[in-house]
This record gives sequence, structure tokens and C-alpha cells, in this order.
Amino acid sequence: MTSVGVVGLGVIGRAVCRALDTGLDGCALVGATARDQGRGEAFLKSLATRPPYLTLDDLIACSDLLVEASTQAHLAEWAPKALAAGKDLMILSCGALLAHQEWVALARERGARILVPSGAIGGLDAVKAARVGRVNSVTMETRKPPAGLAGAPGVVARGTDLAALTEPTLIFEGPATEAVPAFPANVNVLAALSLAGIGPARTTIRLYAVPGLTRNTHRIIVEGDAGRVSVEIENVPSENPRTGRLSYLSAIAMLRDLHATLRVGT
Repeated sequence: MTSVGVVGLGVIGRAVCRALDTGLDGCALVGATARDQGRGEAFLKSLATRPPYLTLDDLIACSDLLVEASTQAHLAEWAPKALAAGKDLMILSCGALLAHQEWVALARERGARILVPSGAIGGLDAVKAARVGRVNSVTMETRKPPAGLAGAPGVVARGTDLAALTEPTLIFEGPATEAVPAFPANVNVLAALSLAGIGPARTTIRLYAVPGLTRNTHRIIVEGDAGRVSVEIENVPSENPRTGRLSYLSAIAMLRDLHATLRVGT
């Protein structure tokens, strides 16, 4: 039985906790932690198994696998400690990995694993398969409602008035190495794509703010020896406009596969 701890109780963290509370074969929710202890405790008490609210240190100590559902900045505060203790990490804020490749070496040294769900995109299995051969280019075009980009450093730096937009507007174009720090809460899917494929320096994005858009959309195009892969996804947002429902569903699906007898896909 894998003991699972959840770090962060926003939209994704709560959904993962509910799935574990309902029952995922081979996994048991042993606790969770969040920045707001009062709200965290109240949520955990609403679950059938009533898992405890724990300090981060205690949660690391009692978990085999920690599911990160907070932010890149928060993850950077504790990921090295968890990996040094030999704990597996499932990382949703995977953009942090672009700046912390030393975590991979630390995990290897301590016998831990770093797991990255596909998040709000699809096609990563095809990208990984194509990478076995030669991949020439990987591009993503992302369109989001303006509210989903509010507060992003890349928007603040440009002084863009998102509320004043009346037509689709290109907010950013460039490689993942620049996009991820500029939009840390918005393009973790781009980081996952770059890690699955040809790396962040060669994986590019065009990011648009589209007034009136009701779904976050992503279009991925991969060109290489294996052919051309084109994937387009329209995500229904959760109650948090920055997070599509597919994000937490992919984390739950990965947990479900941990002990599955039959696993489908690369």
C-alpha cells in the first residue's frame, strides 16, 4: 500500500484527496497540508476517512508519495527535503523542474522518483515515442480567457490591461525557458511537453488572451522522423480559471495506474 500525502488543498489538491478518500487501489491518503490550516482542516474533516492535517515535515515523514498541488515557489521550499528522504514526488507545478534539474540527480541518488502527470494536455505518449527517433520541432499554441492570465509576471511586466482587451491578443511568443518563469501558474503544461520531448530551449509557445473564451485551448504540433503529430484540446475550466478539470483528472489517473495490472500508453 502506497501512503500518499497531498501538499496544497486548492482545486487540484482537493480533487486528489476526494479520489483517494473514495478509494484508489493500492493507495491510501495519510494526510495533507496547506497554507491555510483552518480551511485545510475543515476540508479534511468533510472526507469519509477524515485524514489528518499535518505539518509539512510530518507529512513528508509519513508518506511514500507526495502529491504537489501548490505552486512552483512553494515546491522549491520542500522538494529537496522530500527527495533527500527518498520520497517519491508527483509534481503538478512541473515548471519548477526547468530551473531545478538537480532534483532529478538527487532523486536518482536517493532511490526516489519524480512523476509528472500530463496535466491539461494530451499527446505526451506520442511525443515521448517520437523522441526515440529525431524530433525537429515542438510548438504549442495556447488560448485562455483573460482572467486566467491575471497577475502573471509576464502580463504585469508588459503592463497589459487584460480587462480592456476586445479581441484575441498575443501575450507571449517564445521558448519554454522564457515562458515558464513569465507565466508560472499558466504554462506548466508547456514544461511537461518540453520534458517529454526535446527540452525547454527548443519547445516554443504562442500564448493568447481571448475575451469571451469559455475553455482553455491548447494546440500542439510535433514534426519529426516519425511524422507529424497534431493534438488539440479544449479544457473546461474548474472553479479556478487558471486550472482546467483535466489537470486534476490526469493526476488521479496517474495514481490509479501506480498499482495497475494493465497499463495502457507509453
